[in-house]
Amino acid sequence: MRVRRLDHIVLTVSNIEKATRFYHEVFDMPVINDQTDENVTTLRCGHQLIRLQKSDRPTELKAEHPTIGAADFCIVVGDDIESVENHLKSYFVNIVAGPIEKIGSEGKMTSIYITDNDQNLIEISSYK
Repeated sequence: MRVRRLDHIVLTVSNIEKATRFYHEVFDMPVINDQTDENVTTLRCGHQLIRLQKSDRPTELKAEHPTIGAADFCIVVGDDIESVENHLKSYFVNIVAGPIEKIGSEGKMTSIYITDNDQNLIEISSYK
């Protein structure tokens, strides 16, 4: 098997509309409107997708125990970290940690951490 990349992640959220608004407004992620399942919202995150679902979504194709607030993931941005901090502050998003120097899949990066409305931890990183 030759793994090429991640295609999408699914976040279990308490309120799809509220979560959609957060990711669309704060991160400027476009909402993909061609879904056939009204219990899921899909947003474009660079070349990947983030899907939002509620824990009681009626499908067999989900994790055994979908849990709200259990995600911890990293988004890479093309902006410098100071610009990202200012952008987040303009949306009244609390920065819980950072800036912190880290090593990511492409080398040295600077990260800040926030949480979404469901307390999922989001690392926002900028490579040097």
